[in-house]
Amino acid sequence: MELESKSEFRKILKGCGKWKKDSQKQLYQLYHGYAMSICLRYVDNRDEAVEVLNDSFLKVFQNIKSFDQNKPFKPWFRRIVVNTALNHIQKYSKHANHQELDNALNIGGQEEIVTGISYQEMLKVIRELPQSYRTVFNLYVIEGYKHSDIASLLDISEGTSKSNLFKAKKYLKQAVSKIFNEDYGK
Repeated sequence: MELESKSEFRKILKGCGKWKKDSQKQLYQLYHGYAMSICLRYVDNRDEAVEVLNDSFLKVFQNIKSFDQNKPFKPWFRRIVVNTALNHIQKYSKHANHQELDNALNIGGQEEIVTGISYQEMLKVIRELPQSYRTVFNLYVIEGYKHSDIASLLDISEGTSKSNLFKAKKYLKQAVSKIFNEDYGK
């Protein structure tokens, strides 16, 4: 669905504030794919992603009146989706696999850019990460949070956040290498 103007989008938001079903449907159609791509990075399967997605839209509809229409909608919306995913993870995770470290491992070093791997392959590899690693990876690499913010959000230490990111990167590097070795017979 394409929007013709900003005023049309504001009309949709205003309708959502009044709980108009047609406005809610339009907003859902506009942002469904975007939100689903976020959800799929955080949870284990599509069913959970749909649950997080629907909970996110409900929160958007409940809080739409607090949205400042002078600011971009997408970052506000994204924050709700990410926070809803984090709440879901915390609520349903039986045991978080966090390892406390007195001194975080140095995760610096040369970053390698991977080309030739599809989005779906990369998403699959990320979803295979243990939940705690995947969550930190998404928050740090995709969302741009700092380790101090991640620690606060997840109620872990900064060292744990850094360690989980280090381990996630290590796992992803091995998984991507395996994909390339299988695909190209190396």
